[in-house]
Amino acid sequence: MKPIALVFLIAVSAYAEVKTMTLQQALQTALQQSPDLVLARLDQDRARYQVTIARDPFVPKVIAGSGAAKVFGYPNPINGNAPSIVQAQTLMEIFNRPQSYQVAIAGENLRGAGLDLAKKQEQVVYRVGSLYLDAEQAARSVTVAERELDNLKRVFELVKERVAEGRDLPIKTQEANVAVLRGQQRVENLTDDMLNAETSLAVALGMTADDRIRPAAQESTELPSIDTEDSAIAAALETSPELKRLESSMQAKTLEVKSYKAQRLPTVDLVAQYSLLAKTDYTEALAKFQHNNGEIGASIQVPLLAGKSARAYASQAEVDLEKMRAQVTQTRNRIATDLRKSYQDVHKAETARDLAKADLDLAREEISVDLAQNEEGRLPISALESARAVENEKWIAYYDSLHSLDVARLNVLYQTGKLLASVTSGTPGK
Repeated sequence: MKPIALVFLIAVSAYAEVKTMTLQQALQTALQQSPDLVLARLDQDRARYQVTIARDPFVPKVIAGSGAAKVFGYPNPINGNAPSIVQAQTLMEIFNRPQSYQVAIAGENLRGAGLDLAKKQEQVVYRVGSLYLDAEQAARSVTVAERELDNLKRVFELVKERVAEGRDLPIKTQEANVAVLRGQQRVENLTDDMLNAETSLAVALGMTADDRIRPAAQESTELPSIDTEDSAIAAALETSPELKRLESSMQAKTLEVKSYKAQRLPTVDLVAQYSLLAKTDYTEALAKFQHNNGEIGASIQVPLLAGKSARAYASQAEVDLEKMRAQVTQTRNRIATDLRKSYQDVHKAETARDLAKADLDLAREEISVDLAQNEEGRLPISALESARAVENEKWIAYYDSLHSLDVARLNVLYQTGKLLASVTSGTPGK
């Protein structure tokens, strides 16, 4: 590590926690503590409670109390009940078709919240995977740039010696010095990129902005293999959380239409009541008196004129349902189109990688030739070091091409849902 970058890293490390993780570990951590997933799970819990709320009218409730009063004349009802020492009521709906549909809607919304959570998991895994690859690429680039800077510094010292001996023009020293300064700037910029990438990865994993996640040292991150284009499109259309969420929303909207249409159906409520009466309140009003009184039965209500709002609400819901059907078609077409483009990006990245690899191999062969010429005294050491600096440039270009290919393949895995499945099976970076 160069002096400037080293000082900066030491200053940052004084208050930042640096953790080293493999891709698999980073993705597993994201699924456990990502802030986005914490919020999605809270939404799912809220939907689960809504199911309980919707079912509540069908759950019997018992209310007990007292309606004691001093009666003057005929006993008048207190809150709809006769004056009593103790009274108890049971409330429960027996048949209420609109409310039954509300229960079904709440259940479908809970299923939709689960699908939203699955979609958010896909997004978090893809984002963390992308950030991990960025951090990994930044670290490789810093290593190669530092090696290149060492070569440029050796070239600078050799050029100074040649100028001092009169074998090169003085301007060559300035050219070599500019190359060194340019190399130093590159190392500093790449170091900043590495620190930012590691910090962004830590934040995505639910850690603080003072923490950093460093990719584990390895040749390259191992990603799951991708399917053929046609099979990938078929799998994406079958497993897409977005499509499943639309289908769930359509099902909920269908139930909503049925709920509005059921407004014309009768409702049946349980009627159960007990009262313990005081004799002194009823001796003058009633010829026959008894302390314990109760009743049980059903309250039936039949809407004769339900109005037009229910029909209008049902029509609105049917319009929304048609819009969702159109969105399903649009989404399926977009998924297929995006996947085809992603496969094109993979092919382009593979071509760029092969070109970068061939260019790197050529540079390494040229180094071999230069080494042989240098040993024979036909090539100055400064030229050899310059060639090594060029080779390092080729290494950076090659690593960039590998990173682009990994990102393109990661995008395909994300769109087909295979990336999230590979996290639970332990495939990436194993």
